[in-house]
Amino acid sequence: MKKYSYIGVAFIILIFGIYAVPKIVNKFKTPTLITIAKVPNFEFTNQDGELISNAFYKNKVYVVEFFFTTCPTICPRMNENMVKIQNEFYGNLDFGIASFSINPKHDTPEILKQYAKDHGATLKTWNFLTGDQDKIYELANKGFTLYAGENSDAEGGFEHSGMFALVDKQGNIRSRLDENGNPIAFYEGLEPKGVQMIKEDIQILLKE
Repeated sequence: MKKYSYIGVAFIILIFGIYAVPKIVNKFKTPTLITIAKVPNFEFTNQDGELISNAFYKNKVYVVEFFFTTCPTICPRMNENMVKIQNEFYGNLDFGIASFSINPKHDTPEILKQYAKDHGATLKTWNFLTGDQDKIYELANKGFTLYAGENSDAEGGFEHSGMFALVDKQGNIRSRLDENGNPIAFYEGLEPKGVQMIKEDIQILLKE
C-alpha cells in the first residue's frame, strides 16, 4: 500500500509541476508593451511660464495625468503616487511627467508652481501645464481618451480619470497586456499595483 501511495504522491507532484512552472515563468516574464495611439501635437504653458510642446518630451519616456489643483477627491492621491514615480527615476534625463490642469481658468502658472512645491514635485522634467480649456479637454478626451469634464454636481466642479498614460520616446501611448492578452491601455494612478506596473514598464521603455 505504501508503495502505491508514494507513486500517487509523485504523480500529483509531477502534474502540479507541469502546470505550475509555466505560471511561475510567466509571472517573471518581461511584459510586451503595445502601441495604443500617437500623442497629438500640443503646446501649453508650464508652472514657470514656459511654452511646452511635444518637442520637450522628444526622446523621453513620460507619464501623463489630468488633474486640477483644487480637486478635493482623487488628485492628492494621484500626485502622491506620481511623486513616487518621480523619485524612482529621479536624475534620469530620459524621463519626464506631464500634468495637465482641467481647470486652467483657475490654475495659472503661479498657482501650479506653488502646487508643485507643496506636493514635492521637484523633477525638472515634470511640467504642470495650463492653457486653453477646450484644447486641454480635446487632448484628454480625444487624444488620450482619458475623460475630463465640468460637472457642477461633482465635488470640486470637475470630473476626470484617475488613470496614468505612459508615452514612449517616439511619442506613442504604450501599455502592457492583461492576463487575457488585451491591452490595459492605462495604469491605475490610485492603487499601488498600478504604480508598480507603470514603474516596471517605464524601465522597459527607457531601454528601447
